[in-house]
Amino acid sequence: MAKIPPPLSLSLSIRASILQRIKEGYLIWLSIVPHMQKGARYTIGARIENKFLDLLELAYVAYFSKKEEKVEKIAECIFLLDKLKFLVSVAWEGKLISNRHFEEIAAKLDEMGRMSWGWKEKMKNPGKKNRDL
Repeated sequence: MAKIPPPLSLSLSIRASILQRIKEGYLIWLSIVPHMQKGARYTIGARIENKFLDLLELAYVAYFSKKEEKVEKIAECIFLLDKLKFLVSVAWEGKLISNRHFEEIAAKLDEMGRMSWGWKEKMKNPGKKNRDL
């Protein structure tokens, strides 16, 4: 019997956990969208979805960029993340998403923001450790 090759894995190393968090946030958003009113789903819902995909793509590019370009790419990711947070808050304030959904996505966005800032600081100060011993 012929051996079946293992499925192709596109997973990145554990160091790429920011990419994993962005992907998790995107999947959370995809679970929220069906609960939105149809009109909002195809306007702000689609806009937020596109921002998530743009952020995921930009973070991927930043992860594999040259050291000289990394900090600038990470700063772009942080700016895009801020725009995404703003759009999600607009959707919540407009009562287009529930409080429960907002709490879920806001917690993930906050985690992504902290990780992005940490990543940027690590690239700016490569010799400095994150902890004081």
